Amino acid sequence: MTRDRQQPDTREHILATGEELIHGRSFTALGLTELLSEAGVPKGSFYHYFKSKEDFGVAMLMRYFSGYRERVGSLLTDEQVGNGRERLLAYFQQWLDNHARCEAQSCLAVKLAAEVSDLSEPMRVALDEGMLAIVQRLAACIRAGQADGSIKPQLPPDDTAYALYSLWLGAALMYKTQHSLQPLQAAMIHTQGLLQPCNAA
Repeated sequence: MTRDRQQPDTREHILATGEELIHGRSFTALGLTELLSEAGVPKGSFYHYFKSKEDFGVAMLMRYFSGYRERVGSLLTDEQVGNGRERLLAYFQQWLDNHARCEAQSCLAVKLAAEVSDLSEPMRVALDEGMLAIVQRLAACIRAGQADGSIKPQLPPDDTAYALYSLWLGAALMYKTQHSLQPLQAAMIHTQGLLQPCNAA
């Protein structure tokens, strides 16, 4: 009984340690010896939970997106934040604020997208599925905004959500190369313009 309760904790600990280490380096540069040493677990424990480093990478991405979807879902459906438009703008403002506080490393998707998409098909699929799930939540919030009258009904929800998420991913990548908030600030201006309230001229 005790062993069964501990097993998920060990797996979670390995995943959390790996994510923390990857923030300071690339996925390919992360060595298994370093990961196990930092996590304080034997090699056998790693291979008990993960068939390979690639399998570990897929699990890490699934864990990241699961937590991210929960946080995003809470924000985008919280009517106390405001109407649909206000919730969407709050989401993107949070994205901008995280970078302004130098917390951009928390976005594992941005960090790994360019690196692993051509190296690992399973990890590319995990990234794609995770990102599309976020787009779907943005689209649902756009529909909610159209229903409450805060977003113009002419906007196609799915296409708009896809375009906005793509815009912000690109801005986040430019932030990494420029070390400047300007790309994200420009993305926010464009987002505000695209999501003009229904009563705007």
